[in-house]
Amino acid sequence: MTTFVLVHGAWGGSYGFRKVRPLLRAQGHEVFTPSLTGIGERSHLTGPLVSLTTHVLDVVNTVRYEDLDDMVLLGFSYGGMVVTGALDAIGDRVRELVYLDAFVPADGQSVVSLAPARDVPQGLGAPWLIPPSEREYESPEIAAFSIPRRTPQPARTFSEPVRLGTPLEEGPFGLTYVRATAEPSVAFEAAAARAKASPAWRYHEIDTGHMVPENRPSELASILLDLA
Repeated sequence: MTTFVLVHGAWGGSYGFRKVRPLLRAQGHEVFTPSLTGIGERSHLTGPLVSLTTHVLDVVNTVRYEDLDDMVLLGFSYGGMVVTGALDAIGDRVRELVYLDAFVPADGQSVVSLAPARDVPQGLGAPWLIPPSEREYESPEIAAFSIPRRTPQPARTFSEPVRLGTPLEEGPFGLTYVRATAEPSVAFEAAAARAKASPAWRYHEIDTGHMVPENRPSELASILLDLA
């Protein structure tokens, strides 16, 4: 039995993994999908002080309070920032670190620095909520379910830099990158190139748009089950 911890992306929630969870549990595995403060299921807790650190602690506390160990930890999209930031606290509990069409930051990098085109107003009086980006889904049914559930996200989650004491390739865990090839992204393509060029990484591709957990849950689950 493997423990999976799946961390959702920006403007989303743990509901995004609702079709992945049963596929993993059907094979006898345990699955946790923490919701990040201020967005998705926890959008009622939003506020200007919600930051990347807040989201890192959401994941760290899930792992510590549930006493999880030897786990497969996945970060989807912005969730790559979150799982990276969690490593200094819980990296010794991770067996495999998976980035799903995600940012792969180094110490001191933020979403803003990795994706300069992302417009995040800063400074006194600047708006503190960033509206969700438009996303494409493979069926009208998925779109009808997901689009109304996407919520604005506090700006500090995008502008705060991640903290990482040891480079990823020197960590005590395996590394996997999964790229959604049907949607361009400078940041994710750079991360994919890094993974493909390094023997420290496993690399997979799924021919779909960015919203992989909702568009292709079976293909994603298959990759994760191979890691189990």
